[in-house]
Amino acid sequence: MSELLRRLSQYQKDHLDKPQPRIEGRITRMIGLTIEAVGIKCAVGECCYIEISQDQQIEAEVVGFSGDRIYLMPLYPIEGLQSGTKVIAVSASGKVPVGMNLLGRVLNGVGQPIDGKGPLQPEAETGLAGEIINPLLRDPIKQTLDVGIRTINGLLTVGRGQRMGLFAGSGVGKSVLLGMMTRFTEAEIIVVGLIGERGREVKEFIEHSLGDEGLKRSVVVASPADDSPLMRLRASQLSTRIAEYFRDQGKNVLLLMDSLTRYAQAQREIALAVGEPPATKGYPPSVFAKIPKLVERAGNGEAGSGSITAFYTVLTEGDDQQDPVADSARAILDGHVVLSRRLAEQGHYPAIDIEASISRAMPQIVEPDHLQMAMRFKQLYSKYRQNEDLINVGAYVKGSDPDTDFVMENLPSMNAFLRQGINEAFPLLQSMQQMIMVLTTPPTPNAEPEKQQLRRPAVTNGLQK
Repeated sequence: MSELLRRLSQYQKDHLDKPQPRIEGRITRMIGLTIEAVGIKCAVGECCYIEISQDQQIEAEVVGFSGDRIYLMPLYPIEGLQSGTKVIAVSASGKVPVGMNLLGRVLNGVGQPIDGKGPLQPEAETGLAGEIINPLLRDPIKQTLDVGIRTINGLLTVGRGQRMGLFAGSGVGKSVLLGMMTRFTEAEIIVVGLIGERGREVKEFIEHSLGDEGLKRSVVVASPADDSPLMRLRASQLSTRIAEYFRDQGKNVLLLMDSLTRYAQAQREIALAVGEPPATKGYPPSVFAKIPKLVERAGNGEAGSGSITAFYTVLTEGDDQQDPVADSARAILDGHVVLSRRLAEQGHYPAIDIEASISRAMPQIVEPDHLQMAMRFKQLYSKYRQNEDLINVGAYVKGSDPDTDFVMENLPSMNAFLRQGINEAFPLLQSMQQMIMVLTTPPTPNAEPEKQQLRRPAVTNGLQK
């Protein structure tokens, strides 16, 4: 026995303890964001290091290949690159940190802290790609989720584990609405992915939208617009992976990603750089394959585990609801909230267009009376919108349609219900009660409907008393 141990020890010393040979290649070409290298074999998704100098190495990811040539894309800005620069192969892609110690921290796309609070002390490290859940094993959406937004709670009720989209053009209030949800939503953990947005919005979102109390139960992953497309792609995947970890721990997680469009644009930049042909409005086919893969990772887990309720903002360029990314996202999500520029220009916030918005899980998770009243509210509001031009020019004759007559008398109360201050929170039950009150209480002449019918709750640090 002792002789066997001696031989094993000698074998380890002679073979295993020796430094393994380093596999190196050379850069032959760089066009735009794409670097071409030869001399090494790596699979797509694996990492390499580009040795700019003896003291500087830049991480890059393999994004494609052609014959014996591989295509790399760096994670960070790269300067001083020359033909013949060394490329060092890494056996596999890196791990990402996860754990409760991430709460209150701000990370970049590769999981490194950028908040100046020192190094992370994660509970564990895991791969960036999560496990695919068998759809037959997923827990169905059967419980309502209070998001604190009266219009959504009353007319577009969201279920725990649902995936919703916020569709709007630029400057209509998507980020403000997300900030309200971070403070008011009933969730144990909040994961925020700020993908491809303006750099100044990162600090503003943390300080103004989250606040100190919100940050304590949140993890923020930020990759602003000036990051490389690969970093923005990684940040989206990291946000989802962190949310998956907390869901597997039995937590109810709120995942907010701003925005899904920037994720699609990052994939478009990468795909076009490696030669994939554009298909729809400049978007290659891989973009429309990536969106479902990312979105399907959210939702409820298997029975007994937690949930991920996800809100993805979708930027509709030129307020075009038929934008390819918006159309693809609308088909895969469990509902959408459309923000209207027309309402925003009228000072109506949140500028939710209730006619164009829908929650696909609402009929299964609310009481029949609630669903009936919500449908009645939308029908009445839609009837007014159809006759608005006639009413404004005085061509509508009162008594022609009872529903239109009702809306003309109650429109101030209905608009007051749809409006909400940035620091006001309305729980689900109160939202439903106020909706019923608007539809059943006759208007009082010369009264201010907002003060008469709508009681605003006191709010402290974003939480209702």
